[in-house]
Amino acid sequence: MEKKVLLAIDDSENAMRAVDSVARTFTHDHRITLFSVIQDTAVICDMYSPELTPYFMSEKNAFCALETKKRELLNQAQEKARNILLGAGFEEKNIRSKVETCRKGVARDIIEESKSGYDIVVLGRRGLSGIKEFFLGSVSNKVVTAVKDAAVLVVG
Repeated sequence: MEKKVLLAIDDSENAMRAVDSVARTFTHDHRITLFSVIQDTAVICDMYSPELTPYFMSEKNAFCALETKKRELLNQAQEKARNILLGAGFEEKNIRSKVETCRKGVARDIIEESKSGYDIVVLGRRGLSGIKEFFLGSVSNKVVTAVKDAAVLVVG
């Protein structure tokens, strides 16, 4: 029976553990969407404003290079995830990639995407320390709490 799986990934080891879990656990007739959210810091790279500090302006090129590198890492993670799924026997036609620029926040963007008819949302646990998680929350906690129309699987 075909089910729609939203597999939220980034370039972390925890995300790849979630991909491995889907590859080992789910049947090959599942339709997998590899979903990634990238922070929209590129807008700053195109900005020139006197309000920006001289320090930022002097470091702008380095900052913008990091943005490019983050995009490359995310694309590599998507490709690695696709290869893991293909290697496990999933058909190319059942694997879709989707990368979106962050609109509301990573967790809220995953939650919003989950409303598009998915049966389950799968993501890796972030692994914040207890104190950081208490103050900042984690993407996985926010998704578990807010997704209402699909099951949520958090892989540790």
